[in-house]
Amino acid sequence: MPPSILVIEDHHDIAELVALHLRDEGCEVTVHNDGSEGLAAAHARPYDLLVLDLMLPGTDGLTICRELRTESHYLPILMLTAKSTELDRVLGLEMGADDYLTKPFSIRELVARVKALLRRAEAMGGNAQEQDKVGSDSAEKLQCGELLIDTGRRQVSIGDKTIELTAKEFDLLLHFARHPGRVYSRIQLLDQVWGYGHEGYEHTVNSHINRLRSKIEVDQAKPRYVLTVWGVGYKFNESP
Repeated sequence: MPPSILVIEDHHDIAELVALHLRDEGCEVTVHNDGSEGLAAAHARPYDLLVLDLMLPGTDGLTICRELRTESHYLPILMLTAKSTELDRVLGLEMGADDYLTKPFSIRELVARVKALLRRAEAMGGNAQEQDKVGSDSAEKLQCGELLIDTGRRQVSIGDKTIELTAKEFDLLLHFARHPGRVYSRIQLLDQVWGYGHEGYEHTVNSHINRLRSKIEVDQAKPRYVLTVWGVGYKFNESP
């Protein structure tokens, strides 16, 4: 079956342009220009991905994102925003968006990011099905000092404290923890964690690393887990 995508975007021309190009890629696309109507559509049936504008009439994008993240069905969300400040991007990601694009954006870039999110969602679904077949005991648990990563539950804890991470923060931390000591450039992280490698979007990695450190590090100036390798990139501490 073709991937089903819900687009909630109040600018009609942008919404139809996005829908046109995603349909050209073989996707089934539903468009809503009102936030409340779009949220109702998201509740009415399961979609494979949501392209969500931040500023919407009716229910705004942040509220939609926050509400959908309370549901058991995980819906990948690509957020669109006309705002370019770090605060707006962080708010969207903190509410549970998997990725974002700032307007104006290229359609080619949007399609690439949609494909990447769909691939990752498919891979996660496949892993979950295999895990169900062999039992929950196969779920991977990584212990790194006081940091515990439970892949089956997609939970992170330090000592007895549960750390709330967004989907992409969890993916980034898990990628690091599975390859301790290996140094990754920002481009490599974009390619291996986000699923695309485009120069000029390294700030996506930077913002995620900063927010991840703010949640798992006691002192961000002297990180214990995610270390900076100056002039190269980042690595996970082999002996935290």
